[in-house]
Amino acid sequence: MREEKQLELTLEALISQVADLKNSLVSFIYKLENEYDRLTWPSVLDSFALLSGQLNTLNKVLKHEKTPLLRNQVIIPLVLSPDRDEEIMRQTEGRVPVFSHEVVPDHLRTKPDPEVEEQEKQLITDAARISPDGAQKQIQSLNKMCSNLLEKISKEERESESGGLRQNKQTFNPTDTNALVAAVAFGKGLSNRRPPGSGGSVQSGQPGAGAIIAGASGMQQVPMSSAPAQQQPMLAGVQMAQAGQPGKMPSGIKTNIKSASMHPYQR
Repeated sequence: MREEKQLELTLEALISQVADLKNSLVSFIYKLENEYDRLTWPSVLDSFALLSGQLNTLNKVLKHEKTPLLRNQVIIPLVLSPDRDEEIMRQTEGRVPVFSHEVVPDHLRTKPDPEVEEQEKQLITDAARISPDGAQKQIQSLNKMCSNLLEKISKEERESESGGLRQNKQTFNPTDTNALVAAVAFGKGLSNRRPPGSGGSVQSGQPGAGAIIAGASGMQQVPMSSAPAQQQPMLAGVQMAQAGQPGKMPSGIKTNIKSASMHPYQR
């Protein structure tokens, strides 16, 4: 009686855990089929985490020390009928309408398919043929391959992170760029003053500017012999002043001083 009571409690716990797992699967499948356009990756990860936790809880119940070995229990169908069974429909939520000879081998099977069972036996036989030293070498080789693969993956992640940092690093000052664009396009921040001599005409308000330009442009050296006759009376005063100075030789070069009001580029 005690074993039967323990088996009933274990089955109730298993049925409860399996029902929770089934509800989570149904909810997740519904999201994938109907809410795929609004589904986000964090929501998918949450669903997977919930399913993983429920599977771990189910395994803990099965591996508990008080759980009886279910593999030692035998299930025997008492009634087989090709007719529709409403109670089975309700228990299986419409998935199994009848409990006949066709569905019993699939639903009450405690072993895998014969093909799968044969492959499993072949793998066990191949594993038994390997010596302990050979198995250890294969384990070391597999661990080395996994280590190299993890190292390559880590290197790629570091390179991608460093590349992303280099691409995201700012190489200019937005404030200076905006100020330069505003100055070039709209003249913002530029001064309205002009430097002296930059314009086409000389302003009369600047002292000495007209005299310097006129004097520099009006000094013209011409030979004495090639000077026209009409310039002699204009230069007589200059020659008499040079001749009247004692101890100095009269200059053989005439200086033609033009009016300061004439612009050097006027014709």
